[in-house]
Amino acid sequence: MKKNYESVIVLNTTGRESDVDQLVQEIGREIEEEGGSLEQIEQIGHKEFAYNARKLAGGHYVNYQFEAEPEVIDKVKTRLKLNSAVHLQHYQIR
Repeated sequence: MKKNYESVIVLNTTGRESDVDQLVQEIGREIEEEGGSLEQIEQIGHKEFAYNARKLAGGHYVNYQFEAEPEVIDKVKTRLKLNSAVHLQHYQIR
């Protein structure tokens, strides 16, 4: 049974500031390739971290809303761990 999910993904855009829109779309395609159906992508923008996390001062926050089977979340997490542009990722049921 499909559920509605919301995901916040923090991108490491150091040296890729001009490619942010392309990175956001690539991650959306990866979610869809694993079986999710995107409903909305909201770019929150660049925010500074409270502390330097893994030698990174800040990141570009993106909120993805999509519908998927529960097992798709593990597949997406695993796939995005291999993407060097993804700094942090968090998922929750809406």
